[in-house]
Amino acid sequence: MEFLTFNQLVQLIVATPGAVFIGLSVAWLLGWPGKEKVVARVTAVTYIGLTILVAMLAWKMISSGTHMVTVDLGNWFEIAGYGFPLSLMVDRLSLPMVALTIVLVGLVGSFSIRYLHRDPGYFRFFLLMHLYAFGCLLLFTAGSLDLLIAGWEVVGITSVLLIAFFQYRKAPVDNAIRVFGTYRIADICLLLAVFLAHHWFGSGAWAVLFPGEWPNATHTITGPGMTFMAVLLVFAACGKSSQGPFMGWLPRAMEGPTPSSAIFYGAISVHAGAYLVLRIEPLLQSSPVARYLLMFVGLTTAVLATLIHRTSVDAKTSLAYASMTQLSVIFIEVSLGWTTLAILHTVGHAIVRTAQFLRAPSMLHDYHRMHAAAGGHLGKVGEQYEALVPHRVQLWLYSLGLERGCYDALVDRLLLHPLQRLARQLAVQKNSFTDPTPRQPAGETPSSLKPHA
Repeated sequence: MEFLTFNQLVQLIVATPGAVFIGLSVAWLLGWPGKEKVVARVTAVTYIGLTILVAMLAWKMISSGTHMVTVDLGNWFEIAGYGFPLSLMVDRLSLPMVALTIVLVGLVGSFSIRYLHRDPGYFRFFLLMHLYAFGCLLLFTAGSLDLLIAGWEVVGITSVLLIAFFQYRKAPVDNAIRVFGTYRIADICLLLAVFLAHHWFGSGAWAVLFPGEWPNATHTITGPGMTFMAVLLVFAACGKSSQGPFMGWLPRAMEGPTPSSAIFYGAISVHAGAYLVLRIEPLLQSSPVARYLLMFVGLTTAVLATLIHRTSVDAKTSLAYASMTQLSVIFIEVSLGWTTLAILHTVGHAIVRTAQFLRAPSMLHDYHRMHAAAGGHLGKVGEQYEALVPHRVQLWLYSLGLERGCYDALVDRLLLHPLQRLARQLAVQKNSFTDPTPRQPAGETPSSLKPHA
């Protein structure tokens, strides 16, 4: 394997999960029943091999003193000076995220082999997991905003499908649709930012927009469009990381299986937003509006998520709000320019949160055993903080936490219900224009039912 070059290693790492997804999908379409043992062995071999490949890539980069590897695959298309570049890039920011993705997806895959044993959706889960891994690797190694969108969308659609994994129940499907709508709003911001990058600055490639090696890169974005583009990218990152106005989707994602909650909403998917703001950090430092917006969103989300976390009544929801709080702190670190601390925080948080999600069911079992053994006298935690707050304020904060900061009520009243009313009105108008059956006046018998003379 020593003969593999940097370019070949990067391409193999990114393409392998996608190839496994396509292979399993084609076999299923041709009539293969999707046996559990075969799927489990393919998954194990895939991620053991990928772990070896990413270790080789890291070793070659460290030993040769290479800080950035770029793979240029040409343009997908080019029209009138506009091109969609197909380029991959691995540097000191993307390499930890690539390694984290491979190791944690492999770990969750191994856990899921037993956790989902004999589940009707076993094969579907692993198909989506391989596709998700491909989307993450594409997102983290994308050499341009254009290609990043492709990985961004793959991660988004697989997340939504796994929220609705238990499709025979109504709640998972409803929550998946709501999460999908939230993603769409944030994705519009990302698409607008890419359009403006091409329109104003002539390219969406990281090497053009942010020349140099991360974290010492600079940026070539100037003029009034700089702040507008930075704000759009901040909102896109907030949508993926469940921050600020988009914070309501993460607890709803807990409707999915525990393994998907661990890998998507505790470890990797929610950190895609943190990766994006780390990538554009030079732009944020030159745009005070975007930097202060990122800091404000992080601070407000951290406070509100902490309050709600302390009133959550189930483990997965509690962990969801704990993840939200830590992501807020990461956003604050990026806004302050502490990039090294932010990437270390991201990696550490992803590992710890994955372990907590996977351990949650057995942890609850152990807690109940200890509670029974202690005769129901286990001490409460966190009372030292409550003692610092007056009792009336405690009650108000507790009710605010139970109401989840009134977030859902505000979104329903100001956004969801008006959109539903508009959709119903449009549907009625469409039916009135397209219905070929003539409407009869009230009380009049249709001509087809009148007796013939």
